[in-house]
Amino acid sequence: MLKLENVTVRFGGLVALKDVSFRMGPGEILGLVGPNGAGKTTLFNAISGLVRPRGGRILFEEQDIGRLPLHQRARRGLGRTFQIPQPMHQLTVRENLVVAQVFGAGRADAARLDEILEVMDLKSQADRDAASGLALQELKRLEVAKALATNPKLLLLDEVLAGLESQAKRHFMLKLKELQARFKIGIVIVEHDIETISNLCSRAVVLNFGQVIADGTPSEVFRNPAVVESYTGTAHA
Repeated sequence: MLKLENVTVRFGGLVALKDVSFRMGPGEILGLVGPNGAGKTTLFNAISGLVRPRGGRILFEEQDIGRLPLHQRARRGLGRTFQIPQPMHQLTVRENLVVAQVFGAGRADAARLDEILEVMDLKSQADRDAASGLALQELKRLEVAKALATNPKLLLLDEVLAGLESQAKRHFMLKLKELQARFKIGIVIVEHDIETISNLCSRAVVLNFGQVIADGTPSEVFRNPAVVESYTGTAHA
């Protein structure tokens, strides 16, 4: 489904990503982990089209999307969230989804939006002001709902669980599994919590200083000395 080949991103003299390569299959849930500043959000920005790599290729369903604008990537099936929820001000929850759906899918589909509102537990909040009427958990669910409204084949979730307490995080994790099964989508999730990645993902890719240092099952990568060192500063767990 998604294949990265030697993707490199530079900001002036700073190399944010260097020769990043990995692939994932349809319906896979992949964890993208690494210390702060490792390049995880930059990688999401490169895949979704917010930044343009200086080298390498990004292939989605065997097609090179590296030069496509954001809306064309969305209409090919790429959806994403952001670390900080970004509801559209002065619009209701439902209107936020309509805007996202028209951007990503090219048209509004009321039945699809009703399904998304229901599965994301937002139906009772559908007519509330999205920017002022929702709690943090609801804003997180709205961020995922907006991405779902674009009819994605692959969801890029950037720290969507950050800031939630343990019980809410576990509930959200179960919700993501439900979404993956219900809509038959792939998911790449940036998350720092090892337990979440271990319980949610079949694979994890670890970045450090913009490079891939491990790729495998969560149990494999979190035992990898290079990964332990990247988090703790020592090669000993």
